[in-house]
Amino acid sequence: MNKKRPVNLDISTIKLPITAYVSILHRISGVFLFAGVAVLLWMLGTSLSSQEGFDAVSNLVAQPVFKAVLWIVLAGLAYHMVLGVRHLIMDFGVGESLKGGQTGAKIALFVAILLIVLAGVWVW
Repeated sequence: MNKKRPVNLDISTIKLPITAYVSILHRISGVFLFAGVAVLLWMLGTSLSSQEGFDAVSNLVAQPVFKAVLWIVLAGLAYHMVLGVRHLIMDFGVGESLKGGQTGAKIALFVAILLIVLAGVWVW
């Protein structure tokens, strides 16, 4: 049985719906947060250990490179949280249709971008 089906190996020509993009980014942000939360926990532990540790973290956070790292971690956390809430809402049966899924993805993306911008304003 030899079926000759067309195979498209050029991923740049595949058109994915918005629901696929937000889902893929949700998974990527989850993997990224595995390391990012370690940075946040290190900051918390060091700052709570002593006055010198707090001063060291304060000096580190004042540097622009570390502010960028902190903002990126907070951006990943905000995105992952918003899309996680979207998945929880879908578990209750809301937005399971094609149109509802697309609308929910757009709303979640808008809220995530808003939170990411607010985190950037807070960090900088």
